[in-house]
Formats: sequence, structure tokens, C-alpha cells
Amino acid sequence: MENTKELIKVVYDALEDKKAENITIIDIQNLTTIADYFVIADGTNTSQVQALVDNVEEKLAKAGERPIRIEGIKNSGWILMDYGNFVVHIFSKEDRLFYDLEQIWRDGKTISVEEL
Repeated sequence: MENTKELIKVVYDALEDKKAENITIIDIQNLTTIADYFVIADGTNTSQVQALVDNVEEKLAKAGERPIRIEGIKNSGWILMDYGNFVVHIFSKEDRLFYDLEQIWRDGKTISVEEL
């Protein structure tokens, strides 16, 4: 579990490096078996969304982690990066508002990176 928390910090830093907006970490481990955490962020345009995805993938690869799968296409407004214990969701602003994962997973605990 500690390793997962350290990896989420890597994700958070990678997102911040590329100026992601509204980075949110939701602890969902008591709600589902699909993952322990969701990390959700958005970018201002498709180029930034792709840069966020690329940076997260690169930084986690340096930490020895490879995604189980990445869903979404380069020009889409929602890319999902599944790393098993945690899932990274990177949205365009519009798609983040439309899908509203924070509302869907409102029973999860929103935590700060410092709480990890």
C-alpha cells in the first residue's frame, strides 16, 4: 500500500509539472475492488491532455511501473490510465464536467497529496 501512495505522489508531481488543473485524489478502496485510488485532473486542450498522459507514463516508467492499459485516443477528451491499485483519469475541461467522476464517486474520500 505504501508503494501505491508513493506512486500516486509521482503521478501528482508529473501532472503538476505539465500544469494540470484541478488535480483530485479520491480514496475508493472501501467502495470497490477496481482500484484503491482515482487521480483525476484536466488540461486546457487536447495537446495538454496528451502531454499530461505522456508525462505520467514517463515518470511512472522511471519508477518501474507500466500501465495495465490506457483507454482513450490521442484526440479524445478523456484518457484513462489503469495501473491496478490506482487509475489516472485525465480529461479536457468539458469532458470532466460532463462525466463528473467526483460526483459519481462522492462516497470516496477526497484526500490531499500530503495525506498520502
